[in-house]
Amino acid sequence: MTFPSHRPRRLRRTAALRNMVRETRLGVEGLIYPMFVCPGANVRREVSSMPGIFQQSVDQAVEECREVAGLGIPAIILFGLPEKKDATGSEAYAPDGAVQRAITAIRKAVPGMVIVSDVCLCEYTDHGHCGIVEGQEILNDPTLDLLARAAVSHARAGADIVAPSDMMDGRVAAIRRALDAGGHAEIAILSYAAKYCSGFYGPFREAADSAPQFGDRRSYQMDPGNAREALREVAQDLDEGADMVIVKPALPYLDIVQRVRAEFDVPVGAYNVSGEYAMVKAAARNGWIDEQRVVLEILTGIQRAGADLILTYHAKDVARWLKS
Repeated sequence: MTFPSHRPRRLRRTAALRNMVRETRLGVEGLIYPMFVCPGANVRREVSSMPGIFQQSVDQAVEECREVAGLGIPAIILFGLPEKKDATGSEAYAPDGAVQRAITAIRKAVPGMVIVSDVCLCEYTDHGHCGIVEGQEILNDPTLDLLARAAVSHARAGADIVAPSDMMDGRVAAIRRALDAGGHAEIAILSYAAKYCSGFYGPFREAADSAPQFGDRRSYQMDPGNAREALREVAQDLDEGADMVIVKPALPYLDIVQRVRAEFDVPVGAYNVSGEYAMVKAAARNGWIDEQRVVLEILTGIQRAGADLILTYHAKDVARWLKS
């Protein structure tokens, strides 16, 4: 038998060899940890569908941010729950909203933390949609001013980055204009440019209390069958002033992450969403998978596809595992 002159197994023989030639090296530097802040004090409620993730008041969020920073995770992204909801989601842009107060408190307590704020209305509206509603229609243009107001309020509170996730057309341009006019030209925009209408968001809707009260979000979030459209969405958001972009969810759309990475020379993020997290947790609790091995494999795959930034609820566990 003639053996090949090249034997790939030579470089797989020992752990030291495998580590030395590894092409994708997962680290904490690109991780962003999502957090949910709510009204009150000393509140810490676990989300039933997302073990280890909590709705928490500002004081508790500050303590968790100290833990996050201690693990070497550089950034968080904040989602808010309001005192009350209304048709226009007014607490999304209120100066004393939960997210605004959390940003200010975290900035003071953990000054080195990179604070990203999600900009959307769905958690704050009584109808649960991401824009102004008229009848059964979600209105695009009247929503833009409210999103811009929310972004400016986050910047004033001390956010480093605002991340519009609503998928209204033109919202990046509206936010960029408002930030610049308000004296916040230094604040970056991380746009959810390719956000798909996905069944993987279910646990998030419990965590953020953001389920729509009628219909769904198919008229503004992307159709799962479309790939070329994602590139158009990314190009439009970059033209409007986005500094970075997100593909969401991550696992069913790794092809989109790869195509965006190949097409655009900007930082690309991927959101390892709530449903992806919940499935891993459920399988691990049933003893069906090795949680640590599977999570590290998932995040390595997301990074290998081209993501520079990974938004993931696994971030704290990953940081601990990588240190051990």
